[in-house]
Amino acid sequence: MPPVWPLVLSDAELTLRPLRRRDRRAFETLLVRNREWLSPWDATDPERRRPRPTHAELLRWSEREGRAGRHLSLLLCADGRPTGQVSAGPILYGAQSSATIGYWIDHARAGRGYAPRGVALLVDHLFAEVGLHRVEINIRPENEASLRVARKLHLREEGLRERFIHVDGAFRDHLSFALTADEVETDERGRGVLARYRREHMGATGAS
Repeated sequence: MPPVWPLVLSDAELTLRPLRRRDRRAFETLLVRNREWLSPWDATDPERRRPRPTHAELLRWSEREGRAGRHLSLLLCADGRPTGQVSAGPILYGAQSSATIGYWIDHARAGRGYAPRGVALLVDHLFAEVGLHRVEINIRPENEASLRVARKLHLREEGLRERFIHVDGAFRDHLSFALTADEVETDERGRGVLARYRREHMGATGAS
């Protein structure tokens, strides 16, 4: 079934929620501060350079795609502060029943476990509430930080896709990782990815 929108997912101080109009200043500041950190991994258009969409355009697009169940784009907030994004899309139903996951985190707050926890929250939702069978993540082999997220969450490495996505001016190779719902030991609510991450990587203090 298509996901409910607007969608809010939480784990202690971490929240995934839709981008809001009042987030504009904080979100734009976050993007500017992380431009160099993110540019080697951001998808680009091989045909032409497109201007970055305005905040209002992003809001309209995420609202439309979220309500249609085609793409979930969620702001990741830690202690109420915008800290990155986690997304699922395109979301495919029927025979494929799958989604591609994307994520990025503020460089200043990287290494604190926010990215894997945010991805785990969303994957649990996609499996338990949306009923998807499979998620995948495609990562440039050079992106060590992103590779660590996929491996911490026990996604299977499925191999190299050569010249797969246009990134930073050229078609780049990507490593593909995947996880299916039947590979996850779940609780009574059908969730298990976040619980496994917490058991393996977080101590009594919540540090990761």
